[in-house]
Amino acid sequence: MRALVVRLDSFGDVLLAGPAVRAVAHRADRVTLLCGPRGAPAARLLPGVDEVLVWDAPWVGLDPPPVRRADVDRVINRIAAARADTALVLTSFHQSPLPAALLLRMAGVGHIAADSVDFPGSLLDVRHRRAPRAHEAEAALDLAEAAGFPRPPGDDGRLRVRHAPGAPELTGPGPYVVVHPGASVAARRWSPERCAHAVRLLAGAGHRVVVTGGPDERELTALVAGRDGLDLGGRTQPPQLAAVLAAAGAVVTGNTGPAHLAAAVGTPIVSLFSPVVPAERWGPYGVPHVLLGDQSAPCADSRARECPVPGHPCLDGVTAEDVLAAVEKLLEGDDLLEDGA
Repeated sequence: MRALVVRLDSFGDVLLAGPAVRAVAHRADRVTLLCGPRGAPAARLLPGVDEVLVWDAPWVGLDPPPVRRADVDRVINRIAAARADTALVLTSFHQSPLPAALLLRMAGVGHIAADSVDFPGSLLDVRHRRAPRAHEAEAALDLAEAAGFPRPPGDDGRLRVRHAPGAPELTGPGPYVVVHPGASVAARRWSPERCAHAVRLLAGAGHRVVVTGGPDERELTALVAGRDGLDLGGRTQPPQLAAVLAAAGAVVTGNTGPAHLAAAVGTPIVSLFSPVVPAERWGPYGVPHVLLGDQSAPCADSRARECPVPGHPCLDGVTAEDVLAAVEKLLEGDDLLEDGA
């Protein structure tokens, strides 16, 4: 059996699809993952993926491309070349799977499953209803089971990536804590000044601090690291970042792809979580974590990209002292999954 899994949006979304991908791979002879360009680096880290197809869908993402007939024809031909017998279309709770399902039908995929609240006509063979308030990773697993791909025996259902050893050539020897200050949208970022204060406080308490970020975040990571942290901004591709996170004692980060990458390598997380999307669906999955941020702030469930409330109170009410206390709680091995103010 050849299977196709579709997850067209971001790096973190693709990581959250990982447990469902493993369920499919347990029964299928070959698994192709169709994803967007931002999700492709994560797709290449997932166990069970044999082939990655990349397409920038015009209905997904922060800056989607225009609809072009030639682009659509090309992706249909690429899907057809994968010769998939069955497909899962994975989407977030607020997205429709039907545009992707239409392309799969046009490419000749015979059996398609997805979560859908809209009438699918002849586009879906399995029209599944996701459980209310389900975490994105759990919802994907539920859909896979409904499509005939139950969780494999012995699989704990947690996030996972291919082998991610430590990276002492980047971090140096000895224990450390990672602070990752960036996020794809401003509403999910703690202020740089507060991040920098947290680094100073962590260092003052005896913790070695490593600051991570992408190539376009070098100015941010330099500011946050200051003289007290090791600045790795722009120096880690996803496999190296996974290795850095895997060897950390804890990771301090917002709701962003590296938070899910930290969960995939089993590292505890201090989650600076803006409630613009619900933590029950997008929070750290399957690892010890402390959730910081006012989850009842006026911006809750708004999916805002820029904070709609003056002063960004949901996150900027969190202090560096709160972060230090949360890190030390996790390093002490407290296995509680908590909400914080």
